[in-house]
Amino acid sequence: MVVDKNGFLIAVMVTVAHIHDSKAAYLLMRVLKELCSSVKVIIADGGYRGEIARQIRDTSGYVLKVVISGYDKQGFRPIQKRWVVERTFAWLENDRRLCRNYELTFDSAEEIVKIAAIKLLINKI
Repeated sequence: MVVDKNGFLIAVMVTVAHIHDSKAAYLLMRVLKELCSSVKVIIADGGYRGEIARQIRDTSGYVLKVVISGYDKQGFRPIQKRWVVERTFAWLENDRRLCRNYELTFDSAEEIVKIAAIKLLINKI
């Protein structure tokens, strides 16, 4: 899932459970390239560091800024801009259809996420 700086959905991709998110990132970057060419920098978690970040930069032109967890010796500290994504997940979890996996196809699962995002946008107006 790709969200903007306000936490609103830009692109989403649903995959099977045994495929790690970092493997599907290439496909999501292709979808993002078709939808929104103004995105230059993508903030990602630790699963996207290393070779994957370099390959995505080389193939699609996006710069992945990898943000590592906020836990350290002082306890939990929120990381700048990462809370936007976590907040978006919390907003989406409030939707009844997304709290369980009711969908039979990937397309319908993606569309349900998009509908939930549309409801969030409408509520912000």
